[in-house]
Amino acid sequence: MKNNVKFKELITKKYGNNEFTRKEAKKLCLDNGYSQTEWRSICSKVLKKITIGKTLYKFEDNHEFSIETKKPSKEAVKKEVKSSVKKDWDIIAEKDVPVKVVNNEHKYSETSPSDLRVKTASNTVMNLIPKKDPQYVSWGHFKDIKAVLESKVFYPIFVTGLSGNGKTSMIREVCAKLKRDMVRVNITVETDEDDLLGGFRLVNGETVWQDGPLVVAMKTGAVALIDEVDLASHKIMCLQPIMEGQPIYLKKINEVVYPAEGFNIVATANTKGKGSADGRFMGTNILNEAFLDRFSATFYQEYPSTSYEEKILKKQFAKYEISEDDFVSKLVKWADVIRRSFKEGAVDDIITTRRLIDITKTFSIFNSKMKAITLCLERFDDETRDSFADLYTKVDAGVSFEDMQNEADVDPYKENNEDDNVPF
Repeated sequence: MKNNVKFKELITKKYGNNEFTRKEAKKLCLDNGYSQTEWRSICSKVLKKITIGKTLYKFEDNHEFSIETKKPSKEAVKKEVKSSVKKDWDIIAEKDVPVKVVNNEHKYSETSPSDLRVKTASNTVMNLIPKKDPQYVSWGHFKDIKAVLESKVFYPIFVTGLSGNGKTSMIREVCAKLKRDMVRVNITVETDEDDLLGGFRLVNGETVWQDGPLVVAMKTGAVALIDEVDLASHKIMCLQPIMEGQPIYLKKINEVVYPAEGFNIVATANTKGKGSADGRFMGTNILNEAFLDRFSATFYQEYPSTSYEEKILKKQFAKYEISEDDFVSKLVKWADVIRRSFKEGAVDDIITTRRLIDITKTFSIFNSKMKAITLCLERFDDETRDSFADLYTKVDAGVSFEDMQNEADVDPYKENNEDDNVPF
């Protein structure tokens, strides 16, 4: 903490309350006698908590090196739930018209209440079972999620973890293995009730009702995959009764839909619904606690171990009839070094499993290791891209992680400027 306080004093003296970059902070630290170890401590304990953008930081007035996520009070949560979600049967009681009940003995219901004078869109039965990926390697929480979906017990689950580690593909492959229908919904901040439950659409010049993906899943007994749920706004609260395994009342067409046997909900997200404190996942929101509490279980997914990741990449290469075991081993080691450095706060970016798979695809096209790596690093800023590419050459040459760490070569913000005496 002493070094942290000193660091703030140095920043305040030079930049006041203005913004400063990572490079500026590192130069200031090294100029004032900080070691590489002390710098990495600053990265992990201070910079992560004051980030306002990529490699851009700012101390707020009276900042105490902590970030607190403001949680709504219990009274506020209750008020939000009460105002956002009206119980189905309360709504039904207000209606003085016959209510259509769908018991889901069949895949779909194609009728609609005549008194509403609506024409229901044709609900053609389609194959919703995902196609099995022969290259998929089961790992992580695969067995646990398979057990949940195989039981056909209504048991909503939440799968969270950093991007590109196979959350969505795992759910898809579980459904493929079990031959379960799956309906995927990709959430954005603009997703509303009509997107989830259904609404009126203009089809061939006529206004018709079309079931939303959640209603389709309920009627078919499918698995509803709600992807990137932490991007949702408060409008997702319309799913409250569904999350409880209860019937849903579609007030626009005066219909009650009961969940068919086997229906379940699986949600994925990069955060735990508490927002992104470090700013890595822009657009994520703090989800209503009442909504989160309706998930029966939460699974946190890490990146695969090196042994599993090697299996994944070898299978991907086999897809293109390529054998590159040595290249696979080096790619996995390279990604592992970067991830360990990321956890220590030494770098701001990470190589995901998805990125490694992209490298195998690129290599199959261009037959060049460095080109495959470079092209898949172009999404990063120039310094990070060049540093990560340089890091791979060191891995390829057999340099150990400890040696790279001691030399501070894993820092993606190392600047190759001969006129600068400070090695950052």
